[in-house]
Amino acid sequence: MALKIVYKICCGIDVHKTFVVASNASTNKQGITTYKSHRFSTYTKGLKELLQWLLESNCKDVCMGCTGKYWIPVYNVLEKDCSIVLAHPKYVKAIHCKKTDKKDAKWIADLFKHDLVAGSFMPPADIRQPRDLMRYRYKLTCFMSSEKNRLQNCLTVSNIQLENVVSDTFGKSSKRILDKLLENPLDTSFDIEPLIHNSMKGKIPELELAIDGYITPEQAGKLKIIRRHFEDLESRKAELEKLILALAAPYQQELDLILTAPSFKNIFSAIGVISEIGVNMEAFPSAKHLCSWAGLAPTNNESAGKKKSVRVSKAGCYIKPLLVQCANSVVKSENHPEIHNRFLRIRKRRGHKKAIIAIARMLLTALYNMLKKKEPYNAELYKKSDAFPVEREITVEQAYTISSVSRL
Repeated sequence: MALKIVYKICCGIDVHKTFVVASNASTNKQGITTYKSHRFSTYTKGLKELLQWLLESNCKDVCMGCTGKYWIPVYNVLEKDCSIVLAHPKYVKAIHCKKTDKKDAKWIADLFKHDLVAGSFMPPADIRQPRDLMRYRYKLTCFMSSEKNRLQNCLTVSNIQLENVVSDTFGKSSKRILDKLLENPLDTSFDIEPLIHNSMKGKIPELELAIDGYITPEQAGKLKIIRRHFEDLESRKAELEKLILALAAPYQQELDLILTAPSFKNIFSAIGVISEIGVNMEAFPSAKHLCSWAGLAPTNNESAGKKKSVRVSKAGCYIKPLLVQCANSVVKSENHPEIHNRFLRIRKRRGHKKAIIAIARMLLTALYNMLKKKEPYNAELYKKSDAFPVEREITVEQAYTISSVSRL
């Protein structure tokens, strides 16, 4: 039995850095498909010629592989006039040793005309802009963390042990002490009391011991450069956050809903969720699909009746760390027993890491339903789901486990 042809006229595009190869597949009433291939430049003029070529062929359905960042300009030009399906390269990869650019485009068109390509989620343009800025904000945060570590390494090499006394090496008191040290690295006998906060007066003897080190001129120069770079990153991040808040203003209603969820207290955490999954949950058939897309669901890898690895996938490289961070925060609090108790039960059976992933998935499922139903977080729904049936038969070990968790 032949495969059903879903798209009578469609196009497969093989994307490269300097050019794209498009293969137009047109199927007549007898089921015979004819192909027309053409190569276009990736300059804006060439992409407009591609769009005109598609419109002349009455082709509105396009499929292309999302290779690096090269597909984005093509997507931007075709988005308004065509229905585009983005395919992961591993799903449309041609047979080894039998592939050329033209054959790759034809192979994508063949798969797509039978609707055999799983499209990637692509939010609308007004969501893609804050997504790009939020990801850049994440990178700036990583840069700042790296600079903090470099500064701490310099202090360790110089035997300045401030981290053993203060809670934050980049706090106000620590910064004043470091500024004083860098004025004259060879002089460590200055008065510390005017530089520190009143709450740290009892730590003056320890601070005097902590700064009694030896900073070489080279390390002092390196410390000054690190401090200036960190301060510059801090100011650039503040500028970026202003742009993000301006772009997120139209979604204030959705942001307010997300901020009612456990551990979502920072506005940028809420913006991070919206920038990754959008506000229209119709793009995901169910919460399970969303969790799978975010890399919070176990994979299927079974052969000959044997299950191999079921670890979570590498997908969701931006939203997954955010949800895991929120999960680690909320399981430490007893203000949400519906989450805390579930974490304790899973951790006892599966370990800490798998329990955290389970709580992260629980949070994402809650966010999905909140955005879809336009309702704030309701803890009672999860408390009811955790309640055991009255007539349920359990073993002595299960009864002991339940009583232990309830006491905690």
